[in-house]
Amino acid sequence: MSVAGIGGLFFRSRDPEARAEWYREHLGIDAGSESIWQQQEGPTIFAPFPADSDYFSADQPFMLNLRVTDLDALVLSLEAADIVVERREEWDAAGFGRFARLHDPEGLPIELWE
Repeated sequence: MSVAGIGGLFFRSRDPEARAEWYREHLGIDAGSESIWQQQEGPTIFAPFPADSDYFSADQPFMLNLRVTDLDALVLSLEAADIVVERREEWDAAGFGRFARLHDPEGLPIELWE
């Protein structure tokens, strides 16, 4: 007997409806308590980080990593909506993927992984 995967991600929000709409509009995620997201894209990484890690904002307890297709097009779409997206060459790893980062309306760090 073992855990088969992550069954959900639940987090508090000052304005759950507005935040869910932001995820729907900009990332295509149907977010909300009635939403079920079926995914078959590949493995999920589950990794604790040191408390003093600078990999993501120190004021946030976690970072959301989302697998995406066509990272370049998604970044252009986000930037067109005036959402700041950060890319660094050192984040990209041959054979592992390409990455970009942004923050949701309440400051949660999001990493996009292609």
